[in-house]
Amino acid sequence: MKKVILILSLMLSSSLMVGQQTMTPELLWQVKRLSVMGLDQEGSTIYFKVKIPNIEENDFDTKYYKMPVTGGTVVEIEEDDANAKNKNVSPNGEYTLFDDEVHIEDIEAKDVYKNLEESNAYIFSDLDIRHWDTWQDGSYNHVFYKPTDNENATGTDIMPKQPYHTPQRPFGGDEDYIWSPDSKSIYYVSKKLKGKEYATSTNTDIYKYNLDSKTTENITKDNKGYDTNPAFSSNGALAWLQMKTDGYEADKNDIVVLNNGVKQNLTQRWDGTVRSFLWSQDGDDVYFTAPVDGTIQLFKVNYPGKKRIAPVVEQLSKGQFDVTSIIAQKDNTLLVTRTDMNHAAEIFSFNLKDNTFKQLTSINLDLYNSIDLPKVEKRMVTTTDGKQMLVWVILPPNFDTSKKYPTLLYAQGGPQSPLSQFYSYRWNFQLMASQGYIVVAPNRRGMPGHGVEWNEAISKDWGGQVMNDYLSAIDEIAKEPYVDNDRLGAVGASFGGYSVFYLAGIHNNRFKSFIAHDGVFDTRSMYGTTEELFFVNHDFGGPYWDKKNKAAQKTYNEFNPITKVSNWDTPMLIIQGGKDYRVPIEQGLSAYQAAQLLGLKSKLLYFPEENHWILTPQNALVWQREFFKWLKETL
Repeated sequence: MKKVILILSLMLSSSLMVGQQTMTPELLWQVKRLSVMGLDQEGSTIYFKVKIPNIEENDFDTKYYKMPVTGGTVVEIEEDDANAKNKNVSPNGEYTLFDDEVHIEDIEAKDVYKNLEESNAYIFSDLDIRHWDTWQDGSYNHVFYKPTDNENATGTDIMPKQPYHTPQRPFGGDEDYIWSPDSKSIYYVSKKLKGKEYATSTNTDIYKYNLDSKTTENITKDNKGYDTNPAFSSNGALAWLQMKTDGYEADKNDIVVLNNGVKQNLTQRWDGTVRSFLWSQDGDDVYFTAPVDGTIQLFKVNYPGKKRIAPVVEQLSKGQFDVTSIIAQKDNTLLVTRTDMNHAAEIFSFNLKDNTFKQLTSINLDLYNSIDLPKVEKRMVTTTDGKQMLVWVILPPNFDTSKKYPTLLYAQGGPQSPLSQFYSYRWNFQLMASQGYIVVAPNRRGMPGHGVEWNEAISKDWGGQVMNDYLSAIDEIAKEPYVDNDRLGAVGASFGGYSVFYLAGIHNNRFKSFIAHDGVFDTRSMYGTTEELFFVNHDFGGPYWDKKNKAAQKTYNEFNPITKVSNWDTPMLIIQGGKDYRVPIEQGLSAYQAAQLLGLKSKLLYFPEENHWILTPQNALVWQREFFKWLKETL
């Protein structure tokens, strides 16, 4: 009897121990990362892969799986057995699309001077000299097609000798090219501009290439902004995503349909912006995802066709999560991926009859079951101009209202990126809260998901109302008795890094510590060195030398963090990537040098081979360890 009691006691104590640890940097880099490969030809099996961080090798291991679309047993398979339907095979099965780099221009000195092959110089006479983390070397992404039954065929280049990219750089993939339903044409996305025009414009177009005539037609030539993500319905209607304004990368994104020469904007009257979409199986509706109220949800819009009725947008899902992708429709079910601030991406099904989710995968279940999770609360804060602003407040595991906690104001980048229920492997709120910090994450001016006007309000006003929004959020939450007002910090990257630099000059002793990663420190230098000039032209208002442009002059003077450095009086950690060409290295180095010469406690964390992000496992662990080491020292 005593033995049985002892066993039961041990089992009980063991069960109570489950979930007693919290998320750490090391545990975060054990989280598996799921991505969907697609469905089989019949639409009955879904294939996906899981990337597993390998710290020792400083890389990722990959495993492949399949399971029924209805859920059930998940089976590990070999990569070659992942028999997902290949969208790049023409509907008649005769040809396969692919893309490859093609050398078009001689830019590297070794190509110009054939007898100097050891030279590593570049010779430029126009802009578009580098993009994201890569210098222009004269090669371009081109689309090819070849017979499906001939793997050794070299393929036919549909843009021979043309210096235009498809897929788009730096992030385009094979979503940038598709077949027409009759297999006679290839539709592809490209920004057919050169030099300064390429660097200052967002005007991508969708082109139709006819295999028989070898001719190309621009089907979106009337639109001057982004045209992306073409997709045909089962009835042959072509839809794509469209932004109207040239040079504005965060413009309202609409779903446009072209059918029999008639073009319709399905979401024109809806006060939101589309992230991704999928045609319904019958071609009568379009399902899409969009940010709303600090989340990303599923929506539907009907396609009227020739009917004289206005399209109606309907929100399908609601909840404290992000729907990160729509994979496919299977009868009355959508297959999607979903995240929240405590959970990485998993595959879910969404029932279109009752609008309910069913989780199909749980690749990180054991890890999450072994830790206590933070609590995520939604708060509404009144801004200085009388608006209601959503603020996410993430509380530490086992939160105790009788205690006081150090608190971090998180400044989101973008500046027009949604602060939703995303799961990041760097700016991970679960990890921050699990280290004992309350995180205050405001949906400040500039965030999509709160109407187009709110989204657009940040452009040319970087140091204006948005800074009041930050301070309104931290001041309101700081009224809570469990917030230690003597231990407040502000952290962020990109525009969030700019925000940290700017707040450091105006915060009036609110904060005791700052962390800025790849932040804009000097708007003038930023204009002179960043690669996507269309962004600074729109958001800054134009070049710094245009003295007649009042909006631009405000950006380069009043809203320039460098002009407020004399007010800096707080410890600061500055992080910078060496291959960040979006916010180049001069920004971080200038800020660090200023902090050092002011005599502030400061530290520079420099990653020579990283870009605007931190991508390799060991560097990511260094990032996390230095992040929390700094907070421990200064808060």
